[in-house]
Amino acid sequence: MINKNTISSLTQKEAELVARMSYEQRDMITARELDEYLPRGFAYRRKLVSSLMKKKILIPVKNGVYIFVPIEAVPTGRRISEFLIPAVFFPRNDYYIGYSTMYNYYNFTDQQFQKVYVLNARISLQRTIAGISFKFVKIPRQRMYGLENIEIRGKTAIVSSKERTLVDLLYYSKPVGGMNSATEILARFVKSGKCDTKKLIEYAVKFPVIKTRKLIGLTLEKAGVSGKMLAPLAESVKKTSLISFTDNRKGKINEKWRAIISSA
Repeated sequence: MINKNTISSLTQKEAELVARMSYEQRDMITARELDEYLPRGFAYRRKLVSSLMKKKILIPVKNGVYIFVPIEAVPTGRRISEFLIPAVFFPRNDYYIGYSTMYNYYNFTDQQFQKVYVLNARISLQRTIAGISFKFVKIPRQRMYGLENIEIRGKTAIVSSKERTLVDLLYYSKPVGGMNSATEILARFVKSGKCDTKKLIEYAVKFPVIKTRKLIGLTLEKAGVSGKMLAPLAESVKKTSLISFTDNRKGKINEKWRAIISSA
């Protein structure tokens, strides 16, 4: 439904900009792109942008970048795909969308998560943009692998692949209820053939957190994955210290995975 009040409040120049952005089906627009739409030497771009923000047609993402909300969506607020926003902060594509956002995407769980996790090697912060909660998590660069591109409305977003997301699931299991739930999800996907187990093992071997590698190894072995397939992962933890996955250091020792796996 067209918002007649918003239309009537637009100046002629604002109406021209809105019409052009609507025609081009813009999701976002930059200050530089707005300059290209305006007459050469136009002196009131900041005032125009401020006016369109007050009318909720432009929503700021960061300095000089805005989400465009078409007139018909102003009453409810257009919800741009959360997958398109992170690229604005990382023009060098040194990020990926992961953790609970991708747990939903790959149907690891029916639980719906509201926060979008953006893993990257540069910044840590939390921000709400267009009503969407984002958490930017700084991680070591050696964990930036196993990624793939997905296309949304003609634009590209970088996400963790299914197998890489399963590795992250065992590392960051809190959203799904903890370690036991995470291992159950991993075992279910492996047993049902819903993931590439060989690729999963390759990604697990590269993961720098030893505890996570051990937990994945134990889970895959219990799920029936052959010792031959698991050999590279077992070799990667062979000379590591003995660990426990709980606060209890008593229990049976699994030498292959160098872990205490059950209570005495």
